[in-house]
Amino acid sequence: MAEAATRQITQGALDLIFTDPDAANTQFPVPVLQCLQIKPLAAQPNAAAGSERYRVVLSDVKNYVQCMLATQANHVVHDGKLQRGSILRVKSYQANSVKGKNILIILDLEVIESLGTPDKIGEPVAFEAKPEGAAATATTIGGSGFYGVKTEESKPAVPKSLPTRTGGGENGNNVVEPIEEITPWKRRWAIKARVSSKSDIKTWHKASGEGKLFSVNLLDESGEIKATGFNEQCDQFFNVLQEGSVYYISSPCRVQLAKKQFSNLPNAYELTFERDTVIEKAEDQSNVPQIRFNFCNIQELQDVEKDATVDIVGVLKDVGEVSQIVSKSSGKPYDKRELTLVDDSNFSVRLTIWGKTATNFDCQPESVVAFKGVRVSDFGGRSLSLLSSGTMAVNPDIPEAHRLKGWYDASGRNDNFATHNNMASMGGATGRPDDTKCIQQVRDENLGMEDVAYFTLKATIVYIKQENFAYPSCLSEGCNKKVTDMGDGTWRCEKCDMSHPRPEWRYIMSVNVNDHTGQLWLSCFDETGRVIMGGKSADELTAIRDENDERFGLEFQQASCRKFSFRCRAKMDTFNDAQRVRYQVMSATPINFVTEANKLSELIKQYQI
Repeated sequence: MAEAATRQITQGALDLIFTDPDAANTQFPVPVLQCLQIKPLAAQPNAAAGSERYRVVLSDVKNYVQCMLATQANHVVHDGKLQRGSILRVKSYQANSVKGKNILIILDLEVIESLGTPDKIGEPVAFEAKPEGAAATATTIGGSGFYGVKTEESKPAVPKSLPTRTGGGENGNNVVEPIEEITPWKRRWAIKARVSSKSDIKTWHKASGEGKLFSVNLLDESGEIKATGFNEQCDQFFNVLQEGSVYYISSPCRVQLAKKQFSNLPNAYELTFERDTVIEKAEDQSNVPQIRFNFCNIQELQDVEKDATVDIVGVLKDVGEVSQIVSKSSGKPYDKRELTLVDDSNFSVRLTIWGKTATNFDCQPESVVAFKGVRVSDFGGRSLSLLSSGTMAVNPDIPEAHRLKGWYDASGRNDNFATHNNMASMGGATGRPDDTKCIQQVRDENLGMEDVAYFTLKATIVYIKQENFAYPSCLSEGCNKKVTDMGDGTWRCEKCDMSHPRPEWRYIMSVNVNDHTGQLWLSCFDETGRVIMGGKSADELTAIRDENDERFGLEFQQASCRKFSFRCRAKMDTFNDAQRVRYQVMSATPINFVTEANKLSELIKQYQI
């Protein structure tokens, strides 16, 4: 198949496109090329939705060049047609030279076929934009840059001990491969990579024997890969590899399928050091990235599969105390600490850190913290847990952190945050499904008539009772009991046996909601009341009422006609010797219309034949 594909490719087209455009238009009006690589570019601040850009490398077997897809050509990526190894016909393009680099802007293309393998055809070389009166300079694929390409003058020094790639480069030059090119089928290779994280030495004791190991994550511009040293190689390389430093690492080194349960990296492969693996510290430590994140915002966690590994960045809202749990399997105690993160998706999430990371954690609330390698759990909604192979960076110097800091300082402190803790664990604890119901279903199924029942209801607020919307509560922390006005300027709490100069007003609201099947009265307490009233506290609303301000009625009007997802508890209650089911709101989240539209789309698909 590769031979047939080679015959299709317009060999020599790229050189002619940049050196003699007129001849290229005549001889190769629609060149056929191979795609060697596709990468999304980092989104620009304030970029419009759908304006993402993709950078690709195209080859004509003899040469390869960096290209940019015009946005109107993005559909070939979105549709999954353009992949590494694909053969494509370039129907419209613009050739440019930027800062000594040849760049091809692809305006229109057609994918002819995919080889089903990412391997490139032939040994193409890159050529830089030629200066006046000079010929183009060829370099070998490898090193740094997009493929890590550098001119010979700026190419980092490669130790002589590194292997020479068979058939690669002129005069048998040593070649440094990008990490993403390393596969079990490559016999000889070398990488230049930074140790982005390093584990402690771990030991194991089994009936079959005992041993020790350590692992590192290795990072370059193309990707990241895990490498492990066992026993003798643990002794050989543990002190050599230091976190944050850059090294040349060359085969022999075993490449095998990654064990995903022990790795937080997306790479399909991982490395195992061998006795003859060569590791040397690089003289130039500057041209390799420090760390690579692939962030998921907190709201998007609801669409992430259970046990998936993600990277997350957020503002630290709350820091819990260190606690201890005992493993059921091993009986060993483990220290843990729970953190609460928020971001500008207006969601919060609970993240657990473990062991020394938990006990040594010394980060102040309102710091921006980035986590690489956290596992997604669905316990009580969506929560996160930092893996032992994961890392944490406080106030990192990255665009995402600066953006979140600016958002939080500007408006985030006053925002209300939805959570993924949708009380699903309560539904599971009672053995009942955690279903979303319409109002008619709630009534027809007699939810709450016999046992306590939990359900989710998506409905619109049509009326809020303004009478007795709040009650005066005790100021003592954790009390919240109703206090009595003593008439002398003090408010007394019988539970605490204390008097206070004022109460704290807390919401206790009756809200009428409607959906397409009917109406229902819901009871809401303080936290839910704040969400419904747009973040305004009961203290603030009571002050407006006492001033006879016309804004009082307007506040309730503005809260009406808004759609929420209510997590409710149905329970039989007795009032004036009469029994009735009371529907109490446990949490309320404004409807996310994008998410709801996606869910409805999936639901519609289930009914399609």
